[in-house]
Amino acid sequence: MKGEKGKYQLVVSEKGWNNLKLKIKTITRKTTPATFDERIHKLKELHRGWLGYYRIASISGKLKDMDGWIRNRLRYCIWHNWKKPERKRKNLIRLGVDQEHTFAWSRTRKGGWAVAQSPILITTITLKRLRLRGYEAMLTYYEKIAPHLNEPLYTRTVRTVV
Repeated sequence: MKGEKGKYQLVVSEKGWNNLKLKIKTITRKTTPATFDERIHKLKELHRGWLGYYRIASISGKLKDMDGWIRNRLRYCIWHNWKKPERKRKNLIRLGVDQEHTFAWSRTRKGGWAVAQSPILITTITLKRLRLRGYEAMLTYYEKIAPHLNEPLYTRTVRTVV
């Protein structure tokens, strides 16, 4: 077990993480016919159920990594949904990218996964923009519901009888 010496700490098994990742992959697969809002809704349902079950475990670090991976998957879905180079160019302009970069990136020969992790999409399709569309990071939700993070520490009160 991890954590302080002499104290136990609950962790999620590797199988639990793999099952979560597999479910997220099915929701965020580029070929799954779903709108972006439907994907976000399904992800929220999955996050709430999974984190409700594992809320006692200490998983903040792994959730941070998982959130980054999920955001890249969502960027990949968005990039794939734009389909044609001209639509990609116009959408990049709408997101605030300058003309010369939009032309180059809209016609890149890199794969969608490489583009999703590139600075062009990371700086335009930001966490703030994803939040505006309804996305909530797993870590944010976990910090709200985890009892060991929200309960006040036990303090002993001494009463004096007068």
